[in-house]
Amino acid sequence: MEDHKLNALKANVQEIIDLIANKNAKEANNKLVEVSEELDDLLDFSEDDEDLIEISKYQVLLNQLHQRIVALNGHL
Repeated sequence: MEDHKLNALKANVQEIIDLIANKNAKEANNKLVEVSEELDDLLDFSEDDEDLIEISKYQVLLNQLHQRIVALNGHL
């Protein structure tokens, strides 16, 4: 995976975490959906095993963040 894509992914995930910390569930959820779509695109075009492992780590993290957003907001 290209470094700039990985760095952008890390920054976007950090933004979601920051939004959750600020109790902004709606914006956090919107950003999570956006990042999930980007991750799906990366998954579609990745063939390298290391890339697939890294992507799967982010998928797990996004699932955990989604759980936090739902807990923060009650439900979405």
